[in-house]
Amino acid sequence: MAVPPLLALRGISKHFGAVQALADVDLAIRAGEVVALLGDNGAGKSTLVKVIAGVGPADRGAIEWQGQPVHVKRPRDAADLGIATVYQDLALCDNLDVVGNLFLGHEIRRIGVLDEVEMERRTRDLLHTLAIRIPNVRVPVAALSGGQRQTVAIARSLLGDPKVLLLDEPTASLGVQQTAQVLDLVERLRDHGLGVLLISHNMGDVKAVADMAAVLRLGRNNGLFDVNTTSHEQIIASITGATGDAVTRRSPLPGEAER
Repeated sequence: MAVPPLLALRGISKHFGAVQALADVDLAIRAGEVVALLGDNGAGKSTLVKVIAGVGPADRGAIEWQGQPVHVKRPRDAADLGIATVYQDLALCDNLDVVGNLFLGHEIRRIGVLDEVEMERRTRDLLHTLAIRIPNVRVPVAALSGGQRQTVAIARSLLGDPKVLLLDEPTASLGVQQTAQVLDLVERLRDHGLGVLLISHNMGDVKAVADMAAVLRLGRNNGLFDVNTTSHEQIIASITGATGDAVTRRSPLPGEAER
């Protein structure tokens, strides 16, 4: 019997007034897999991420977690399942150090006093596990490079031990070396068994780390590709709408065969 994906979306639709942002979208993320979510501006990528993260619940459709139907109506619902999101703005506090940012809102206290020693120890342990190199965890994040800031934001999202991580354009404003640093971290997360949804416009990043590429166009599915066996040109054609038969699916999601 096939193991169900960690997260499966079926028939997800979302309206904003008269505008239909998503229409019958399907998506699956498995453990130890990086799925790239691609599409032109306005394709519905950000809306779909908000649906998964509980920020903007779907109007219609089903969400399954490890094969079981679930309701994700608010961010806490997503977090309780094991879904973490790192948005493009990172939401870091520049004046706080790495430790302060990682534990912001989740500080460890002992007898009513912040346990700085324990928080620093856990920070170092987490960064070491992920092979993130930040020599001084007490430096304000404003002093870090763009790549280091991105890895700090990702590390913070992992404190709750999520199973699925949503990354919104993690390399959009980074240089070549910093991008490589973040992509290396994404690969390590996959090696640790996480399911990663990578929202990106950069086909180089997609080819470097993604296993599958899911394309949205005008709020609808327009292709699901095995990155290792699909050409760059075929994926681009699906994004731009140059081909109408771009859908190349893997095995159907649970229940699809009966529909």
